[in-house]
Amino acid sequence: MKLDKIIAVRTSKTVYRDGDKAIKIFDTDYSKSNILNEALNHARVEETALNVPKLIEVSIIEGKWAIVTEFVEGKTLAWLMEENPDRYDEYLELFVDLQMSVHAQKAPLLNKLKDKMNRKISESGLDATTRYELHTRLESMPKNLKVCHGDFNPSNIIISEDGTPYILDWSHATQGNASADVARTYLLFWLAGDITGAEKYLDLFCKKSDTAKQYVQKWLPIVAASQSVKSKPEEKEFLLHWVNVVDL
Repeated sequence: MKLDKIIAVRTSKTVYRDGDKAIKIFDTDYSKSNILNEALNHARVEETALNVPKLIEVSIIEGKWAIVTEFVEGKTLAWLMEENPDRYDEYLELFVDLQMSVHAQKAPLLNKLKDKMNRKISESGLDATTRYELHTRLESMPKNLKVCHGDFNPSNIIISEDGTPYILDWSHATQGNASADVARTYLLFWLAGDITGAEKYLDLFCKKSDTAKQYVQKWLPIVAASQSVKSKPEEKEFLLHWVNVVDL
C-alpha cells in the first residue's frame, strides 16, 4: 500500500488514501486493544442500516497497526458548513437527522455506554464526593440500548459525490441512552468554539426528537467528566468546568 497521500492527521494517528482505500495508521504507542476494539465497533455498526465505509482489513504496515476501509469520495459536512455559511441551518438539520438515524439502530454486541462512563468517572481524578454524585446520577438515568456514536460531529460525516452521507470513526461507539450522545455532541460544538451552533443544534435535536432540553442538560456533567479522561490539558479544564455547570 502507498502511504504518500495524507488526507487527515489526528492525535496519535494519520489517515492516508491509496486508490479506493483509506488507511488509518496508528502511532506505535497506541493501544492495540483500542485499535482492535475500533475495528470491531466498525464491523458491528456496518451490520446496521447506516451508511458507513466498508471495513477491509486490520493489519500492520511498516511496523504500525492500521485499519483499512473503503475510501469515500466527497466533502465533510464541516467543510460544507464552512464553505456555504448561508446553508448552515440546512446542513445542521441534515446533521441532526443523521444522528437520529444512528440512535434508531440496535447493535447488541457493542459495549454498554453506562459501563464505559462509570469507568471513566472513576479514572477522572475528581474528588470522591463528586465522583459519588456523578456515579449516582448516571445510575439513576433511564436505561436504553440505542447505538451511540460517541464523537458525532460534522467532520465525521462525508457527503459523497452523489449526495449520500457516510458516517465515519466508530472508535467510541457504544449502546446506551441517546441523550448522552447528544450531550457529547453539544460539548464538541463548544470545544470547537461554535457556541451559537451548539445552542442551535441542541434546540433542533430536542424539537425533532421531542426530547426535553433539561433532560439532555442533566447528562452534561456526567459526559464532561467521562470525556475529561486522557483529553488535552486545555480541553480537560473546559470539560471539568461543565461538571459543575448543572447542579449535581
